[in-house]
Amino acid sequence: MRGGGLRPAALAFNEIALAFDSRFSQWKSVTAQRSAVRRSLVQSWPVGARILEVGGGTGEDALWLAQQGFHVTTTDISPAMVAIADAKLAPFGFKAELAAAEELEEFADRCFSRDEEAYDGAFSNFAALNCVEDLTPVGRALARLVRPGGTVVLVLFGIISPGEILVESLRGRPNQALRRFGRGAVPARLAGRHFPVTYHRAADLRIALHPWFELTDRRGIGIFVPPSAAEPFISRHPRVLAWLERLDRLVSRPLAVMGDHILYRFTRTVMAP
Repeated sequence: MRGGGLRPAALAFNEIALAFDSRFSQWKSVTAQRSAVRRSLVQSWPVGARILEVGGGTGEDALWLAQQGFHVTTTDISPAMVAIADAKLAPFGFKAELAAAEELEEFADRCFSRDEEAYDGAFSNFAALNCVEDLTPVGRALARLVRPGGTVVLVLFGIISPGEILVESLRGRPNQALRRFGRGAVPARLAGRHFPVTYHRAADLRIALHPWFELTDRRGIGIFVPPSAAEPFISRHPRVLAWLERLDRLVSRPLAVMGDHILYRFTRTVMAP
């Protein structure tokens, strides 16, 4: 990214950076899904662990983990998002860095040139990696950045989201309802900007991270809790949403494939990158 123009996804998220937190914090469906992810995050590492976030946006999850006692570095492709995240983490002595997931190996080079130790774990939430078409360089970089035995948690879009299919069909947008079935790059639009999104299959993800990571857990996030496409309607019905959250907890593993998002937990093997 240095010396050149920003990637299309970075331009899109730059446009909404200032309004991002206020926009999504009001949506209870997003809060419900984020809470489910956070429960898994705090179970993945001991308090005090050094954690790397990939595609951290405005740093909401990094900030929350810092408040729980973790040492967090977050990265993102959007300069505007990084500036906001950096301001949030500064009081804790942590930082946000500009780094595209596709160029995470360059970030690794920078880390080791500063004699930094490997991280105890890493995570990426809310489909940041769906903005990356080829995840193999990401897997190779994470293998360099995360110590053997460390845990990596990746939350990507699911490819079969009954909630999205239902909501988009009711809105008369069949192309949106079926977009996740597409293979390869699928066009997306945000803040008037167009950029490609790839709906990765579980098998593709495992291949991209092999042989450096072993899949140890998979859970659906937002199986009954609807996607953000159901907003603002679902936020007006908090009791219904609370009931749907309870259902999600019961079926998160057996019905993982039906999640709006899918949480994958990997363990770093001893294989060298």
